[in-house]
Amino acid sequence: MRFVFPPPPSVAIPVVGQDAAFPVHRVYCVGRNYAEHAKEMGFTGREPPFFFMKPADAVVPVPAGQTGAIAYPSLTRDLHHEIELVVAIGTGGRDIRAADAHRHIFGYAVGLDMTRRDLQGEMKKQGRPWCIGKGFDQSAPIGPITPAAQAGDVANAEIFLQVNGQDRQRSNVSQLIWNIGETIEHLSAAWTLQPGDLIFSGTPEGVAAVVAGDLLSGGVAGLEGLSVRISG
Repeated sequence: MRFVFPPPPSVAIPVVGQDAAFPVHRVYCVGRNYAEHAKEMGFTGREPPFFFMKPADAVVPVPAGQTGAIAYPSLTRDLHHEIELVVAIGTGGRDIRAADAHRHIFGYAVGLDMTRRDLQGEMKKQGRPWCIGKGFDQSAPIGPITPAAQAGDVANAEIFLQVNGQDRQRSNVSQLIWNIGETIEHLSAAWTLQPGDLIFSGTPEGVAAVVAGDLLSGGVAGLEGLSVRISG
């Protein structure tokens, strides 16, 4: 088949201990999935899970031991960090039961759901979609993927983010409102999951603004960490 212009290369994420990379298909994100974060955003309780998406080319893979760089985005004066455990799907499926979800997981990584909070808030007030607040260029930095068999007890792992060496977010994956299996069950009822899909599972409390020059360093116990510098 001939194309009218060369198709862009696939976004691919390094895999710990392997030469092969993980090609990204879709990026799903779970909203307000830690109770304390829900409270700081003005909500309480175990509401039904909801999802939004980012473009695959919003992903910025950061190799192990390196510091990635993302540009401070346009149109905003309130760029926020959200550290998250990312689930990488290796086997697709539809209507996956929570008890079977582990069979579909290739591995896990540390990711940042960067958010233009002022734009998101304005869209919410107007009852409009808030893709502009979440799905912008370079809005999803991610570290290397650790295969599930090597990731340890992810469900009970500490998750944290530091900005310029100071704690901003610190919690435990066990505090997820909807755990990984439940999230996959709900998500696969709405979309057919495919190999290469990423699921950003939600962020704990402590989200806040960053500025150009800030160094963001995050991690989930048992996984390769993520380090990102905000450029001007």
